[in-house]
Amino acid sequence: MKLYKKETVQHVNASLEECWAFFSSPRNLQKITPETMGFEITDFDNKSMYAGQIIQYKVSPLLGLKLPWVTEITFVKENSYFIDEQRFGPYALWHHKHFFEATENGVKMTDLVHYALPLGFIGRIMNTLIVKNKLKAIFDHRRVMVDQMFNGK
Repeated sequence: MKLYKKETVQHVNASLEECWAFFSSPRNLQKITPETMGFEITDFDNKSMYAGQIIQYKVSPLLGLKLPWVTEITFVKENSYFIDEQRFGPYALWHHKHFFEATENGVKMTDLVHYALPLGFIGRIMNTLIVKNKLKAIFDHRRVMVDQMFNGK
């Protein structure tokens, strides 16, 4: 199984507390996800983020096909970082770390995703042709939305 890495860094014009409040709430994920992903939360306990929390979604990554995606929040250090991992969904492995670091101009936000695809050689071809570009587009969209919400102040 081939493991891939996607890292993005963005500076956010907000306090650490504001940044954490927004990004640690699964309810806000839809606000920064492209509409073309058909993203919707289907089950969530509406509690503040905690280790062990399970969140269920539906996503349409390709051709409008709705797929279930289940993630677990595995680690949380308030105002610092959290990690979500796929438990069921389109990836063979999905491990997403979200880091928040106060700076003199706001917050440095770093996303680090390690992922793998199923289907061996076919998965590697799919990553080259589709998946890595789709992930880039999703994170590019998030950058634009975060800029609009926080950096236009």
